Amino acid sequence: MLMENAEDILEQFCRAASDPVEYGRSIKRKDREIIGFLCTYAPEEIIAAAGFHPFRLFGAHGDISGADQHLQSYSCSLVRGVLEDALAGRCDFLDGIIFPHTCDSIQRLSDIWRLNIPTAFFADVVLPVKLVSGSAEKYLYDVLKRFVKELESWSGRDITDEMITASCEKYNAIRRRMRDLYARHAENPACLSAADLSAVMTASMVMDRADVLAGLTDLVDKLDKTVPSGMSSRRRVFLVGSVCDQPEFYHLIADAGADVVGDDLCSGSRYCDGDIVTNGDPLTAIASRLVSRVNCPAKHYSLTARGDRIVEAVKRSRADGVVFIHLKFCDPHAFDYPYIKGMLDDIHIPSMVLEIEAQLPSEGALRTRFETFVHMLR
Repeated sequence: MLMENAEDILEQFCRAASDPVEYGRSIKRKDREIIGFLCTYAPEEIIAAAGFHPFRLFGAHGDISGADQHLQSYSCSLVRGVLEDALAGRCDFLDGIIFPHTCDSIQRLSDIWRLNIPTAFFADVVLPVKLVSGSAEKYLYDVLKRFVKELESWSGRDITDEMITASCEKYNAIRRRMRDLYARHAENPACLSAADLSAVMTASMVMDRADVLAGLTDLVDKLDKTVPSGMSSRRRVFLVGSVCDQPEFYHLIADAGADVVGDDLCSGSRYCDGDIVTNGDPLTAIASRLVSRVNCPAKHYSLTARGDRIVEAVKRSRADGVVFIHLKFCDPHAFDYPYIKGMLDDIHIPSMVLEIEAQLPSEGALRTRFETFVHMLR
């Protein structure tokens, strides 16, 4: 059971996660300037250091029609959903947007947005693909330096190294609290539901970061005072994929008799991996974290780097099985799946793959699949 007042802390996160657009507009009403982004490779520390509010876009969960005039129907629902929101005016609170170049769809969305969506500030942050290249970190430093100059030119404000370092320290503290939250949840899933943990992660990418840090600190403190539930007969499941910001997904897994005890998601643990060194040049330090943190499948270390890390994380979380969550038409994750499944088979970890779009499959179909999978784990 959550301790008294922990529910109040969670409520503020859940409100922001359930309606990010309304939260963004509430920030705008406070005369804050907001810069949107779609990807965890966005250099949020620099955006915040410049005095802007970084805001992650998750896209529409309803029908998508307007976006189909600009994007092929085989683009993923995340990219199509974000464009749908923008075309419908639901991103009108944004003052600017940046596009870190990751997958092909996000790169193409950058071009479409620039031509069709009026935004005061627009920037492409063209990241290296091969992260182990000897020049990757140096190249990324130059990209970040250029991004700083673009922000300075648009805002008319200087962005000093001291400002960036202070921002990095805040983000380090946030990421440490997030990792603490993951560790406590993995050790005692009963202390915090997977749906609530997902809501906290989603909200942390859109809320005021000072409020995020305070809320995470209080929540971790409350969870430290909970009594561990001891051994549980429930199965332990690990998630692998890109974005999963729909609480119904977690509720159905829980109803099937399993706890999500860890993930490799860009809306989850990949967001909080790695700290930034704060005793040197801040742009070099940010570049170093971006090339060394857990990578998404659009970035590459080696042929098996992601598989090796996922296997290690699955073992560390003591998971009984793995659920691959694939956004339909997400080629990078689809290409990853066969060899990572093979690596899990080699260590006798069962897995299932579930293809989803902005709208989940019918509840009945999902419930049956999860119940069957969890029964197999038993």
